[in-house]
Amino acid sequence: MPTLFIIFGFRFMFYSNDHTPIHIHVIKDGCEAKYNVEPVELVFNHGFKRHDLSLIESIVLENKEIIIERWHSYFNK
Repeated sequence: MPTLFIIFGFRFMFYSNDHTPIHIHVIKDGCEAKYNVEPVELVFNHGFKRHDLSLIESIVLENKEIIIERWHSYFNK
C-alpha cells in the first residue's frame, strides 16, 4: 500500500492491487474516500464530513500531476 503523501493527517495512497481508472484512496481516523483523478471526482465516501471532502478534493486537484506520475511509476513496473 504505497503512501504518496500525508497532508493535514489525511493519508493519500494506492492499494497494491488497484486498477484503472487512475484513482487515489484517502484515509484518516477510520474514514476512507476514493477519488478518480481524471477527471477529479468522488467515487465513494465512508465517514468523512462534507468539509473534509472539500479539502481532500482541493488537495487531489493541487497534486493531480504527482498522483498520475506516481501511479504510472508504481503500476507500470
